[in-house]
Amino acid sequence: MKTYKIACIPGDGIGKEVVPAGQAVLQALANASQLAANSFKFDFENFGWGGDWYRAHGEMMPQDGLAALRHKDAILFGSAGDPHIADHITLWGLRLKICQGFDQYANVRPTRILPGIDGPLKNCKREDLDWVIVRENSEGEYSGVGGRVHQGHPIEAATDVSIMTRAGVERIMRFAFKLAASRPRKLLTVVTKSNAQRHAMVMWDEIALQVSKEYAEVTWDKVLVDACTDRMVNRPATLDTLVATNLHADILSDLAAALAGSLGLSPTANIDPERRYPSMFEPIHGSAFDIMGKGLANPVGTFWSCVMLLEHLGETAAAKILMGVIEQVTADKSLHTGDLGGKATTAMVTQAVCDRIRQSAV
Repeated sequence: MKTYKIACIPGDGIGKEVVPAGQAVLQALANASQLAANSFKFDFENFGWGGDWYRAHGEMMPQDGLAALRHKDAILFGSAGDPHIADHITLWGLRLKICQGFDQYANVRPTRILPGIDGPLKNCKREDLDWVIVRENSEGEYSGVGGRVHQGHPIEAATDVSIMTRAGVERIMRFAFKLAASRPRKLLTVVTKSNAQRHAMVMWDEIALQVSKEYAEVTWDKVLVDACTDRMVNRPATLDTLVATNLHADILSDLAAALAGSLGLSPTANIDPERRYPSMFEPIHGSAFDIMGKGLANPVGTFWSCVMLLEHLGETAAAKILMGVIEQVTADKSLHTGDLGGKATTAMVTQAVCDRIRQSAV
């Protein structure tokens, strides 16, 4: 029997509710697998890092925290963000410390309209919106390069420098083209802003063209990021796989999630494609402190992140079962949480998913 070592980091806000829900679902899948020839189990280890840890220790995670995660098979993450701690401290002190420390340079965000979900686009059929956004996750606008001088004076100045390297752009482009080639439509859209950002984004475009020659089977086009927002809303069926910089994809993926019905539904994988380090899986919704502790959080984004975690581990059969169960649950409007206009609780949705997993094993 295979044993997978999973680090669970709930973090802040509703992360403390949805990560335990994700653990429960993964455990239900492991229990169900005992009846199959290829059984597996999980060895979960919980890490209480985040805002509470910062208040107690003055840091979001221990200095040697990466060493505690390094030999795990995967990381299940909740959220980073606390209304009483500056956002740049919570983000750089935890999530980005892990992403950059483990060179998880490919951020993958699938989006589609799940059964039973009413998206806000009035003329969009469910099959029209089926996208995967690939986000460069290690450099670009979130490189962390910059500084402030003369603070508090009229001449105060601040810089944030976007850094793009040929190596960084080439590897994310190859990842995106390879992913597009694996999908039925074999269609890739490269998002850019090279009309205004005339150095790094021009290099981005040039490298996209160079890498495209390695993937003759992929049809690709290029679109300015502002025009891409219009295309997502008015011509969703023209898109399939998209690749964009750290900042551009961060924004576009939230738009994509909203167009698919709710940020509470959407997953993320922070992947090290070379598998030198563990990859990290998380919902995109953030800490949502306004509903924290009320049992109102939608756990579906976490469950879909667990699907991606299972796929990364090679447990494709279990991933398929879980995705099918997620679709059964979203199709049942009595199991919709508040973000979807329903009254279901986190616990109700989690129990429904676990019950259907058990039924699928019978």
